[in-house]
Amino acid sequence: MEKGKINVSVDNIFPLIKKFLYSDQEIFLRELVSNATDATLKLQHLCNIGESTVEYGNPQIEIKINEKENTLHIIDQGIGMSEEEVKKYINEVAFSGAEEFLDKYKDSAKDSGIIGHFGLGFYSAFMVAHKVEIITKSHTDAPAVHWSCDGSPEFVLEPADKTDRGTEIILHISEDSKEYLEKGKIRGLLEKYNKFMPIPIKMGTRTETLPKPEGAKEEDPAPTKEVDDIVNNPNPAWTKSPGDLNDEDYKNFYRELYPMQFEEPLFNIHLNVDYPFNLTGILYFPKLSNDLNIQKDRIQLYQNQVFVTDNVEGIVPEFLTMLRGVIDSPDIPLNVSRSYLQADGAVKKISSYITRKVADKLTSLFKDDRKSFEEKWNDIKVVIEYGMLSEEKFFEKAEKFALYPTVDNEHYTYEELEAKIKDAHTDKDGKLILLYASNLEEQHAYIEAAKEKGYTVLLLDSPIVPHLLQKLETSKENISFARVDSDAVENLIKKKEESISKLDETQITTLKEKVEGVVKDTGYSIQTEALSSEALPFMLTEPEFMRRMKDMQKTGGGGFMGQNMPDMYNLVINTNHPLSSEILETKTDKKREKLIRQALDLAKLSKGVLKGADLSAFIKRSVDLIK
Repeated sequence: MEKGKINVSVDNIFPLIKKFLYSDQEIFLRELVSNATDATLKLQHLCNIGESTVEYGNPQIEIKINEKENTLHIIDQGIGMSEEEVKKYINEVAFSGAEEFLDKYKDSAKDSGIIGHFGLGFYSAFMVAHKVEIITKSHTDAPAVHWSCDGSPEFVLEPADKTDRGTEIILHISEDSKEYLEKGKIRGLLEKYNKFMPIPIKMGTRTETLPKPEGAKEEDPAPTKEVDDIVNNPNPAWTKSPGDLNDEDYKNFYRELYPMQFEEPLFNIHLNVDYPFNLTGILYFPKLSNDLNIQKDRIQLYQNQVFVTDNVEGIVPEFLTMLRGVIDSPDIPLNVSRSYLQADGAVKKISSYITRKVADKLTSLFKDDRKSFEEKWNDIKVVIEYGMLSEEKFFEKAEKFALYPTVDNEHYTYEELEAKIKDAHTDKDGKLILLYASNLEEQHAYIEAAKEKGYTVLLLDSPIVPHLLQKLETSKENISFARVDSDAVENLIKKKEESISKLDETQITTLKEKVEGVVKDTGYSIQTEALSSEALPFMLTEPEFMRRMKDMQKTGGGGFMGQNMPDMYNLVINTNHPLSSEILETKTDKKREKLIRQALDLAKLSKGVLKGADLSAFIKRSVDLIK
């Protein structure tokens, strides 16, 4: 048996970095600016605790492009490095200076905002550069040094004449990466990844127009001056205390995050917790439609104000990924490229915290201004209903604010709804039946028929309603939901004392036989009901179970042995409609058949299933009747 130590071939490290280590080439700038930020924050921390006596001032990070030399420069005024530190932090791959610093100053530096964890960020420069130089001077009295490397394992380290503290990274951009010498490209990357870094990032200068002095003539031009062009906002709203922000501050930050989004958010939720994990952020509820295909990648994840990703799956509960905003946490574990999230215990706690905060905010909005909450319901219901369906803890809290609107635009909580309809909506077995419509226009005739009987009809029209109803029926005792065009409604109609037929039993039996003789090939199940004389003569209903399964199938559920659910309808004959009497009294079979087919097609038309040849025949028959 032989034991040994695996050797890593340094000769192959740069091709590995260039091709495989990072998922996206453009993040090299994020890594180098993050390093510059760390260096600045380290110096700030040492000054704060008295270990450095240099003048900290108002340091910046500067980005310069030299098109003639094909170089990109990242310059900071931070802690700098001595010769020994360059050898330690640069020449030893995967040694993280930030990690060592945090460990050394673990008690005082835990809230300093220092970013680095991996020690490999600097080497991402070789993805776009064939040569990299470092010119650096420590904040101590150590002399400045110049390090350079051409992408091979060989480097050169020599004295430098730099006199001011800090570090300058010089990237000699490769021939196949010349796009990173374009000002617009670099500015775009800074705005994407470093827009909210805690240290100001300068990229050249810009001309600023000043107010005209008193007494200036109208035709006199306004004075101007050249100022630093700062591309980031070092103090974004989420880093501030909620008490220091007003509604307009939150709206302004929303516009900063989404400059192309012209609609104002409905409301926001400020996240701020430091135990048992550290997390800050602001989530916004935008106006949402019933479309479940809404773009979800709108919440931005940051780590110490460095953009990581807009794919927050696993951190933010899925039902909240339709929201917008920012979350920032140094406690979310990232892989070496900071691009993919790794699920662990801390992340699960963060997810639970966000769910609770959203539920608490919705509860307070409902209690503080119910009228305003009801007005916003259509814009937020998809998120809330999705949360009730997918998160058990959210479902429990939603009892306080989830609304059940009616077709007449009244809004009830479940408890209020139950009290309102308890007596009128129980079937013969004592079960509470809640009638609802999923489409006001398509189910209008059925809605009116139910309202005439005195029933309350809910309007539940979001695409996930079929799944949510199943959840509600499972979690609550002795209730059932029935769409107004389903056969489950008949249990309620039959119970009504005023549902008395104008035809006797013999006439009803004869009527049913006459209709069956004409529609026998349709496969419909024939039923008779004493409905209002104003209702349609014939109506089509579906078995509630089959209709529910079809609705669920539209949003990725249901199904019948892997196939689409078959159509299955009941044909309900309204025995109180004058046409029923006319069908009985008609002397000729031909006229009777024409009346029955016309009534059937009207029912199909009302249900939205009259198509093709049947629709053409209906139109021709209608024209004949008019004649």
